[in-house]
Amino acid sequence: MKPVAEGERMVINLDEIEFEPYINSRGEADGLAFQHDRSKPLGTGFHIYKMEPGYTTIPHQHRGNEEFLILSGEVTDNDGTVYREGDLVLMKDGTQHCSYTENGCVIVVYLEAPEAEV
Repeated sequence: MKPVAEGERMVINLDEIEFEPYINSRGEADGLAFQHDRSKPLGTGFHIYKMEPGYTTIPHQHRGNEEFLILSGEVTDNDGTVYREGDLVLMKDGTQHCSYTENGCVIVVYLEAPEAEV
């Protein structure tokens, strides 16, 4: 087996990442995101999403499945479902929701495609 060549692997520690505003379809900052693979639109593929305390996402619909893992904090969906640290969640294609965090949270997310505003 050949060794991994320079440039074929990217490693960054969570303590070193720099979040940038995630801009929603309204052109507004909708939380903060970090994405290693800059060849995809921000907020798609595998990325890390940070919500500050008291933040609510805009109502949206998923175009493709969304999978996420709560790394820290907790978030509550509009139907009252609470996701806590360690929860791994699958939201199926077409799911509509918005989420709120009282104390802030950090989430690892995989989105197949950009979300659509509802």
